[in-house]
Amino acid sequence: MGVFHDFRWQDVVDMLIIAFVVYQLGLMIRGTRAVPMIIGLVILAAVYQGAQYFELYTVNWILDSIGNVLLIIVVVVFQADIRRMLTQFGTGPLFSGLPRVAHGQVIEELTRAAVTLASRRIGALIVFAREVGLNEYMEGGTRLDAQVTKELIQSIFIPSSPLHDGALVIQHGRIVAAGCFLPLTTNPHVSKTLGTRHRAAIGLTEETDAVVIVVSEEEGKISLVREGRITRDLDAGVLRSTLQQLFT
Repeated sequence: MGVFHDFRWQDVVDMLIIAFVVYQLGLMIRGTRAVPMIIGLVILAAVYQGAQYFELYTVNWILDSIGNVLLIIVVVVFQADIRRMLTQFGTGPLFSGLPRVAHGQVIEELTRAAVTLASRRIGALIVFAREVGLNEYMEGGTRLDAQVTKELIQSIFIPSSPLHDGALVIQHGRIVAAGCFLPLTTNPHVSKTLGTRHRAAIGLTEETDAVVIVVSEEEGKISLVREGRITRDLDAGVLRSTLQQLFT
């Protein structure tokens, strides 16, 4: 009985908060390069505990020395992943504040535009801003405030347009900028076959919570990029349903 009397309601809240944080972290790092890093850290921690228990002084000294700089190394190497994970806390839907009917209209216009551009082998880079601001990436582009329509998107990306080389940014269901330049990924594991548009999409989604549609002019295929990961060769149905799952 004494054990139960010592158990406070604050302990329950404490455990629930820790469980929630661990669960959210698990969701955010799932499928990212942070997973093998965490597995490696767990293995190092287990070896360290074993070295202390069995009094393996040399191993213990080496791991102690590594531990002094390990945190700095992790922060430097995985700074983009850490920044992206932190910004995902409290993120909301892309079309917050829009009626559900408007959600479907925007997604339909985007899907139709992407499919038409792909069929004509016209390259495109369409960014969906979410909670993380993209002002620094829009500074070099042209600011707009326009309704999302298939015709406008196509006109921006036709080769004769002065804005076709950059990215188009959509926020709160409106086109807010075009001709924007994005940071290229520095991840050495990204396929060498991917072009500049795909690398820019991966680079932006590594640093922010944005979602990006890429249309390849070389292959005439549609890709969707988020959290630094790319899904390639989407058709209209898969693209539409994926966007609906993400934003409605």
